Amino acid sequence: MTNAIIPVFDGHNDLPWESRDNRHYSVEGIDVESAQTLHTDIPKLRRGGYLAQFWSAYVSSDYIGAPAVVATLEQIDFVHRMCARYPDAFKLALSAEDIRTAQHEGRIASLIGIEGGHQIADNLAVMREYARLGVRYMTLTWNNTNEFADAATGDHTWHGLNDRGRAVVAEMNRIGMIVDLAHVSADTMRDAITASTLPVMFSHSSCFAINPHPRNVPEDVQRMLADNDGVQMITAVPGFVSARAHEWIVDGEKGPRPEVTVAMVADHVEAARDVMGVDHIGVGGDYDGTGRMPSGMENVGEYQNLFAELRGRGWSEEDLNKLGWRNALRVLEANDAAYAAFLAAGR
Repeated sequence: MTNAIIPVFDGHNDLPWESRDNRHYSVEGIDVESAQTLHTDIPKLRRGGYLAQFWSAYVSSDYIGAPAVVATLEQIDFVHRMCARYPDAFKLALSAEDIRTAQHEGRIASLIGIEGGHQIADNLAVMREYARLGVRYMTLTWNNTNEFADAATGDHTWHGLNDRGRAVVAEMNRIGMIVDLAHVSADTMRDAITASTLPVMFSHSSCFAINPHPRNVPEDVQRMLADNDGVQMITAVPGFVSARAHEWIVDGEKGPRPEVTVAMVADHVEAARDVMGVDHIGVGGDYDGTGRMPSGMENVGEYQNLFAELRGRGWSEEDLNKLGWRNALRVLEANDAAYAAFLAAGR
């Protein structure tokens, strides 16, 4: 008997920025299996079993103020244009119900998240306008501390969230924009989970207990996340998965590249499950946001290898479905009522 395909609801994919850097923002040609360096195209997404994808409207923190807003709008525009260009493959999705509709129609639900609080230019009106354009999560920082929250890397100015940061989280809760804690410092993780009245997410982070990388999630935070009913979407970025790979990168990539495998990603999945339970884990590959990916997970078409690895470790189909999509869908849906009320009120 052939095992069923596990649907994938992935928390983070950087195709929009990759398309900015190397494709002049073109949406053409992604319906063909890419012989280039792209991790993502429609045939691969189909092979990988994708149900839904949060496309990252990422902007480097080198962009600040108005230039960051303009670049973010370009990223959002790319997702809208991609969905319009390939309506048989993609459905622009704003809610859990939209994902269910896309599933019924055989399309890939396409959601948008922005990857850094600097992208709102310290202006809640900008954040609300992003929400009106379909943005459903915001990562509180990227790799640099901003006006209201400390990042995982770089200087720690606020020791977590400051008062402005708590106001940002409150407004995100009010408008149904999910608080994403990938990229933030451990103190910001703790402060944001405490401040949030709705479930939060880590769109692409792995486990600090396995690899003490500042981008990964400590166990005490994982326990807080479970109490919040949120979800940690395990990433496949080699430097976050493997301490040896991270050390190799820090050392200037000298000598042979350490091997990182799908089994090592599965180790992070199981470590998160062991702390939080199976209801609080998901997947967030970060495809097209980094270079080489783990063997067995080289591109979005290989996602089923992760589920096969876990199936071989005794995972049930029910738990694999929770990991693959159900938990992420629950967190989205928990924020949907606030988002719908915001759109209906218009303010």
